Amino acid sequence: MLSEAIGLPQLAAVLVLLQRGAEELLSARNTRALLAAGGAEAGSNFYPVVATTHLAWIASLFFLIPPTAEASLILGLAYLALQGVRYWVIATLGRFWTHRIITLPNAPIVQRGPYKFLRHPNYAVTITETFLLPAVFGAWALGAIMGAVWLSVLVYKIKLEDEALATRRQVSERGA
Repeated sequence: MLSEAIGLPQLAAVLVLLQRGAEELLSARNTRALLAAGGAEAGSNFYPVVATTHLAWIASLFFLIPPTAEASLILGLAYLALQGVRYWVIATLGRFWTHRIITLPNAPIVQRGPYKFLRHPNYAVTITETFLLPAVFGAWALGAIMGAVWLSVLVYKIKLEDEALATRRQVSERGA
């Protein structure tokens, strides 16, 4: 029976998939615009790892959390609040926000909004939500496992991003 296979965790997974699909459309548009303006992509071979990890997390929510799992209202509200931080990051970066690592020569290094507090706030959000959403449904082990997987992926992505931005950071720091 479909009602026995689909519960709140599966609905949450589908909503996250739709949310991230919409974000991917924005990311692709920004990527095209940045490349057309003379931007260069770093770590393009690593992007499939990032995308696969993200889809695996969403699939794990759908398939590994029982449909009958009870939800924690407090943790659910914390997850929703975290989405506000996600969109603060996206709004702060504006046309420079993308899932890929695109550098545009002479573009400023963003140091406002959440970037005043963290060098990589988007990745802090990603790690937190990877643990938090499964925890909403009591799937603490799933959150820990996927959080560890994401952490290893993002450590490498941050290395690629920092290398790609190193020259622009030096110019920005000299100018400050």
